Amino acid sequence: MATATKNPGYVVNLGEAKKEADSPLKIAVRRFFKHRMAVTGLFLLAFIFLYITVGTLFFSESYANSPSSVRTDYFQAPSERFILGTDQVGRDVLARTIYGGQISLMIAVTSITIAISLGTLIGLVSGYTVGTRYSWIDAILMRIVEALLSFPTLILLLILSQSFARSTATINLLGRELSATVLAIVAVIGLTGWMGLSRIVRSLVLSLKEQEFVVSARALGASDIRIIFAHILPNCIAPIVVSATLGIGGAILTEAYLSFLGFGVQQPTATWGNILERARDDIDRYWWLWMAPGFLITMTVLAINFIGDGLRDALDPRSTK
Repeated sequence: MATATKNPGYVVNLGEAKKEADSPLKIAVRRFFKHRMAVTGLFLLAFIFLYITVGTLFFSESYANSPSSVRTDYFQAPSERFILGTDQVGRDVLARTIYGGQISLMIAVTSITIAISLGTLIGLVSGYTVGTRYSWIDAILMRIVEALLSFPTLILLLILSQSFARSTATINLLGRELSATVLAIVAVIGLTGWMGLSRIVRSLVLSLKEQEFVVSARALGASDIRIIFAHILPNCIAPIVVSATLGIGGAILTEAYLSFLGFGVQQPTATWGNILERARDDIDRYWWLWMAPGFLITMTVLAINFIGDGLRDALDPRSTK
């Protein structure tokens, strides 16, 4: 190891390797795991996933969805036989919360995937066409967004649900027999949840399209499609990821209150929301019908919001933590 000792006060170690800078991904992961509430959210969400997956080893879906033929099983309070009690037709609430959780999470993830894809695409196209000969596209898209945002979200959801989610038909999806209203609710939530993200992405694109790397790509002859998806979109990932994460929690709540109001997924398919629905009229007498699904909804949404807060802080380029 060679050292420079000309001046004893300044010793330079020439053999010491230069420390490599951490990648943005590594920095984001480190920030995320320093966020205590985000880590707590991960543990909560892991517990929920274990509950709705491991539970299927003990109960079948047909058992969860099939009414009991014994009338004395109706509205049974929690006991050794029925840990979380039974509903109005004798179905085990524990089994229904397991399979209902799968459907609720599936609806949330699928609908938010639709909303995020639609909002991102519209935001990219709208922002990129501003100031070009295609600026009329931005004008039309933004007027549509403003018109949809002017409607109260709940009213819009109820109107669409009333129109599309009143079917008693069933479908076979990935080997499971589900109410056709599952697809209707996915479409309703997905098609009403993209407007806010489209405006966020549009504002980012308006800033990014004037940056040097985009101007250079355009000068080198890159097509508009390539500029949008190869240069601009990667720089919009952080807010999109955060919006997607927080949107999943919102979608779970949306499905729950639509089902609670009687406009959600129809029987026999269970969701946390429609398990709550039967307790609406007798909330004091049949407390076990709302306690279990209500607790699971609260814990899941809380966990997802904690994770979303952690991702927001981890992906913030201005953060110094």
